[in-house]
Amino acid sequence: MNWLSDFVRPKVKKTAQKEIADDLWLKCPNCGKLLFTKELKKTWYVCPECDYHLRLYMDKRLKMLFDNGVYSEVALKLIPDDPLKFKDSKKYTDRLRTYRKTTNRNDAIVVARGNVGGVKCVIAALDFAFMGGSMGMAVGEGVVKASEIAVKNKIPLITVASSGGARMQEGILSLMQMARTASAVNNVKENGLPFISIMADPTTGGVSASFAMLGDIHIAEKGCLIGFAGPRVIEQTIREKLPEGFQRAEYLREHGMVDVVVHRSEMKNTLATILQILTDKRATTFETKGEKNKKSA
Repeated sequence: MNWLSDFVRPKVKKTAQKEIADDLWLKCPNCGKLLFTKELKKTWYVCPECDYHLRLYMDKRLKMLFDNGVYSEVALKLIPDDPLKFKDSKKYTDRLRTYRKTTNRNDAIVVARGNVGGVKCVIAALDFAFMGGSMGMAVGEGVVKASEIAVKNKIPLITVASSGGARMQEGILSLMQMARTASAVNNVKENGLPFISIMADPTTGGVSASFAMLGDIHIAEKGCLIGFAGPRVIEQTIREKLPEGFQRAEYLREHGMVDVVVHRSEMKNTLATILQILTDKRATTFETKGEKNKKSA
């Protein structure tokens, strides 16, 4: 063990919020506290000082949700990379190549199967690290595939949204995914299967305006941003100051758009309980020594 490299606090260069990297130290975007990454992993990347929920890598989120962190990824249909031959400051194909190398994923969605609370289910989750979790044709295809798996196997569908909205580089083809994904999740509900939508920071744009807001139950992580247009855009448009906490998970719960706001440490248990209720599967209970003694008495 090298105490100098492991414990001496270095100069902080990265202060903006981003996906958790392998840096030894990380500065909380909310309170500015310097956090030891090895300790932060134990709290699922929730700041121990201010309780701020930092964004998670995809693999960590899936391990957090599935029983024992065990799941199997579903292979998705390959989509043409650049149907519109789009180019802004750089080619769309170059951007895709960069993000694929950085995240080691083909696009912003992962579809996985496994058990949550002993209930078999399929999860379609968006990865904000890949172009802001934006929804293009590949994401639309992933949600449709997850919905088809749910219907075919008669299991619940869960989506985890963390997205800036539709992917501008795919134009109208991206916007079409709003209707496509909405139709797909509605098919799940029409077959009498549960559809649970989990919203993480942020859930905005075309994703919030489509499948993310069509769940039988809406679960939001504490403090996450949920909306269509961003707060600054709205303030500039209406030229008024927005209410405190506007578009945050707690605000939406108070106004009936979200059913429950959950701390990340309780997300797995909350999701498992809801699934067990909706599928009529008896929840596993654990008795304390005191409860056992009371029963024996």
